[in-house]
Amino acid sequence: MLPALLGALEFRCNNTAYQSVMQALDLLRRWATVSGKTRFYDPATPVPLDGVVPAAWREAVVDDNGRIEHIPYELCVLVALRDALRRREVYLAGTGRWRNPEDDLPGDYETSREVHYAAIRQPLDPTAFIADLRRRMTAGLDRLDAAIDTGTAGGVMVTRRGGDPWIRVPKLEKLPEPTNLAALKEVIARWGTLDLLDVCKEADFLTEFTSEFSSAASREVIDRATLRRRLLLLVLFALGTNIGIRQVVATGEHGETEAALRHVRRHFVTRDNLRRVVTKLASATFAARDPAWWGHGTACASDSTKFGSWESNLMTEWHQRYAGPGVMIYWHVERRSICIYSQLKSCSSSEVAAMIEGLLRHCTDTDIDTNYVDTHGASVVGFAFTELLGFRLASRLKNTSARSGSTAPTTRPRTPTSATCSPVRSAGT
Repeated sequence: MLPALLGALEFRCNNTAYQSVMQALDLLRRWATVSGKTRFYDPATPVPLDGVVPAAWREAVVDDNGRIEHIPYELCVLVALRDALRRREVYLAGTGRWRNPEDDLPGDYETSREVHYAAIRQPLDPTAFIADLRRRMTAGLDRLDAAIDTGTAGGVMVTRRGGDPWIRVPKLEKLPEPTNLAALKEVIARWGTLDLLDVCKEADFLTEFTSEFSSAASREVIDRATLRRRLLLLVLFALGTNIGIRQVVATGEHGETEAALRHVRRHFVTRDNLRRVVTKLASATFAARDPAWWGHGTACASDSTKFGSWESNLMTEWHQRYAGPGVMIYWHVERRSICIYSQLKSCSSSEVAAMIEGLLRHCTDTDIDTNYVDTHGASVVGFAFTELLGFRLASRLKNTSARSGSTAPTTRPRTPTSATCSPVRSAGT
């Protein structure tokens, strides 16, 4: 199958640093007809290794006599090609999603460079940007060093775990119970919990979010009162609780038919309508908050959740880590537990792009400047783009000692490198 794919797809590259990947693809095309007849490449044929074969794979690709084996090398080329495509360093001619990254830039980028740089509040001179970033990184590391040396870092110290450097953070002490918490518990014990339908009706009474549900058809024939009742009491309740429309029709005494509810579901409950509803509810919640009690929401946290689904569903994918079929939903939740953005993502795709998309497109009235993620939502590319866009990416990095290596020095260099700036910035801020 590989020769047919390489013959049908035209890969191109504008970056000289990835020319080794292009040379490896050309080698695979030329040797596709004889790969099944010989195990090793001809020693006289130049085979690019740097930038294609990782150091951990060298022993599996190159034998003791210096010969390069076909199959392991082809796997390395495909892995390198996948990474290059995801970084948009290599693109596919004539495609949409994997098109030339130069086409993503504005048409007047070269002539209006000052305008675009001013929009993201960054200097035109890259050396000034790098110098300011290094200055802030160095200042943050100096503050951390001084706090650890003087014992004012809140118990944070550098120790060793399994022979590797390890940053130990003490556990927080249990806080005393607030004075009013006992009174709130008494209210819950006396009045119980609120009904979900009552919450939906009260939210619609205050915000009229059902007005955002417009029909996908050319005209509407259902009056708004009937539509509001079907949306609130039946469709949104059935979908939100995962009960299902058929079960709601079978158990309720409301006089609605399944066909009528499915008509509303099909014509009114769309992704764009739901996004407008979420934006309206979130903005109304932010407006109702008293800053003296709630503070100002300038930070959010984002993570993905796997939802199981039937294998016959066209959107279902197999998740390797969770070992089951389903879909992945990526959430952006404001620090007081209000969802400001959600999106469907592929089970195998990186969470970094989904994280940046939610920061840019949440469209609520709150100004987000800090985003908390786990290890899956952080990467060097993610730190770079959030820095350029003016967001602070605060990540929880696991296995820091494994990332640094057992031979890493216990003292840091005075000038941080680009490989160590990003994680330190998230910790310092």
